[in-house]
Amino acid sequence: MTTADTDRIYSPLELYALNATAYQIVNPGMEHWFSERGDAVIGYMRRRGKRVVAGAPVCAEQRLSDVLAEWEADCAKHWESPAYFGAAGRLFERLSRRADHSTIILGAQPVWNPQHWAAPGAMRSSFWAQLSRARNKGVLVREWSVRDAESSLELRRVLSEWLAHKPLPSLHFLVEPQTLANLRDKRIFVAERNGVPVGFLNAAPVPARNGWLTEQFVRGTNAPNGTVELLVDNAVRALAADGAEYVTMGLVPLSSHRWDPAYANPLWLRLVLAWVRAHGRRFYNFAGLEAFKTKFNPDGWEPIYAVSKERHFSLGTLYAVVDAFSDRSPASMLLRGAGKAIREEWRRVFTPSPAKRGRG
Repeated sequence: MTTADTDRIYSPLELYALNATAYQIVNPGMEHWFSERGDAVIGYMRRRGKRVVAGAPVCAEQRLSDVLAEWEADCAKHWESPAYFGAAGRLFERLSRRADHSTIILGAQPVWNPQHWAAPGAMRSSFWAQLSRARNKGVLVREWSVRDAESSLELRRVLSEWLAHKPLPSLHFLVEPQTLANLRDKRIFVAERNGVPVGFLNAAPVPARNGWLTEQFVRGTNAPNGTVELLVDNAVRALAADGAEYVTMGLVPLSSHRWDPAYANPLWLRLVLAWVRAHGRRFYNFAGLEAFKTKFNPDGWEPIYAVSKERHFSLGTLYAVVDAFSDRSPASMLLRGAGKAIREEWRRVFTPSPAKRGRG
């Protein structure tokens, strides 16, 4: 990508980014569509006849309807159909009313006003206990410059340690793990112990909401308990000190929070998602992720949707969306993940604990 191309993407981002995932359109593998005026950009991936959009068009609010019409006309011109993953707010309001578009609920994202973060009673006692554990182990958090973070081999080591313990192969699209190569406009907070990085958090801006998305919170193998909590606390306080009014930790898939019953998922999808939530824990602990984010006592939860240009949301569209997150087919990704899970379970069962090795 040339410098001119990069500037074309960042120009609307820095002015109009409203969707929490807006800055993910710069992730590797994204294609970019620009409006004829050049004042709007959409990041997307092509999968199985679909253009899977990362969140929403990035544009001024008064331009949204015209941008959507121009974009969907371009999709039709190329015999492709748009699907918007991570739709919320104004995009959801515009498209969910249309008879030729269908909507499914993906989950919800917790949100905070960071100006209220440190208010008395805002956090549970268990949260403060975790902060104390990390501090007592000598963990300190510092904000690093973008230049230092992008060139740090130590942060890449921490990231590699974190990814090695993930049950699934690395996902991409909106959850690209390799973020350290491009931190433009972002802020990064690093947890250090004895001067050595053991974790980090990077935050992506949401300029139109005067806010931030905590894009990643990464914990290395030598990070004491409470390291992530200490990172989050320091980051949100720093953002609040600079006047931020909105922070989110991003989507919790299959969140148990209630929605408007008018937008209930179709029966076939409810059955699929119920099975995934019940039996997919080995690959992705949805309930654990929700519990982790809930302990920070959010001010509220925003529902997040997928919207497709078809009268009924189809299995083919769901497959295309899942495919966008992987560099291989969804079936291959699950098989690879199953193999990794089996290897981890084998090590857990048959590797002696340090105490047992000591007695031997």
